[in-house]
Amino acid sequence: MLQQVSVFAENQRGTMQKITHVLLNNNINIWGSVTNDSAEYGIVRMIVSSPNEAKAALEAEGYMVKLTDILGIEVDDRVGALDTVLRAMSESNINVNYIYLSFNRDSGMPVMVIHTDDIWEVQECLELKGFKMI
Repeated sequence: MLQQVSVFAENQRGTMQKITHVLLNNNINIWGSVTNDSAEYGIVRMIVSSPNEAKAALEAEGYMVKLTDILGIEVDDRVGALDTVLRAMSESNINVNYIYLSFNRDSGMPVMVIHTDDIWEVQECLELKGFKMI
């Protein structure tokens, strides 16, 4: 099971660089991320090398930070790989809240980062269907 760092931040010039600089200063690597924004605020969701340290460092700089359990599903680098995962989830009546891409540094394989309700049950379901979790 992976942990995602979610940072609630003002949508203004330089904010993302300030966040990445905090991580740089704490020797924390970003393995995958997605940013959702609105007019005034955004949420930066990241998979990082040290989630607890990232949370502490960002909170020390005044950011609101949350750690969330998410699924990392290793997939083949081929056309239709994501569709295969999503079809398996749909067949099991699993809803996807959001999804983004990372990769497994050890294997070099793409990893679909997925958030769903009842993450533990979904992980078990997908493992039984033969998917490799990170």
